Amino acid sequence: MANWKEIKRRIKSIENTAKITRAMELISTVKMKRAQDTAVAKKDFVISLLEILSKMWATLKDFPLFEQEKKEEKTLWIIITSNKWLCWGYNINTFKTVNKYINENGDNIDFITCWKRWAQFIARTWFDIISDFSENFSDNMNYEFSKNISKLFLEKFRDWTYGKIVIFYSYYVNTLVQIPMAREFLPIRKDDIERYLVWVLWQEKYNVLQNQKTKQENVYNFEPSKEEILKEVMPMIIDMMFYDILLEAKASEHSARMIAMKSAKDNANKYASRLTLEYNKARQASITREVSEIVSWVEAMKEA
Repeated sequence: MANWKEIKRRIKSIENTAKITRAMELISTVKMKRAQDTAVAKKDFVISLLEILSKMWATLKDFPLFEQEKKEEKTLWIIITSNKWLCWGYNINTFKTVNKYINENGDNIDFITCWKRWAQFIARTWFDIISDFSENFSDNMNYEFSKNISKLFLEKFRDWTYGKIVIFYSYYVNTLVQIPMAREFLPIRKDDIERYLVWVLWQEKYNVLQNQKTKQENVYNFEPSKEEILKEVMPMIIDMMFYDILLEAKASEHSARMIAMKSAKDNANKYASRLTLEYNKARQASITREVSEIVSWVEAMKEA
């Protein structure tokens, strides 16, 4: 059995580790909640967009972001992971999804990256990185950061550089479940936009949407034209949809890190409990030995 003083030192070290992981768990919890609150904060803006679009669904089918025959078969992939570790299998699961997709879809691919190590990996392969946003991808990510990325890939899609935009990220289901996704973001269907807007509102304006869609299009006079309105509104929706993906990825990252830190804290506490029991046994054995030595010494003195 180890010396009781050494065991006490190990207990102290493990208890300090448990305190650190507990603090990191709490920090991740707060950051996860912040990402969720940010996603909900745009509700009023989404209501306005939904009411505008509900009056011009028929016009949407000819908008250039929607599904159509593309001349360019090249694909642009956007990889969203974390710049930090200690989040369990969050990054590894995304890597597995990317590798699987590469094996299934060939190698005519360019990349936009939001993670330092993934950018370093791509740099060592035959793939091209058209832009790396890793340095600015932080927990304090704002809408302007998201818009810089979405503006870039929208321009590339519109000028026929790429026929498809695919985004790899972790979809946030709940605190315990995050699903690695390969989402074909562009071209997009108008049903996808409708589902997204209604999902954001949690069905709040769904009846308004259905009522507007049943009315005749010729009741409304648009100035400027529907096409001009869509040119302004559609990029806003795409920007917002991409921003939501970034927020989901951040919520997934912080959830994974929170669970990882909670597991580390619980394991540290369990190990500290076992060591405390071992320490008590060692300490008791030491005391018993000392008492035995004193009794033996007393008996020896009596005989003398």
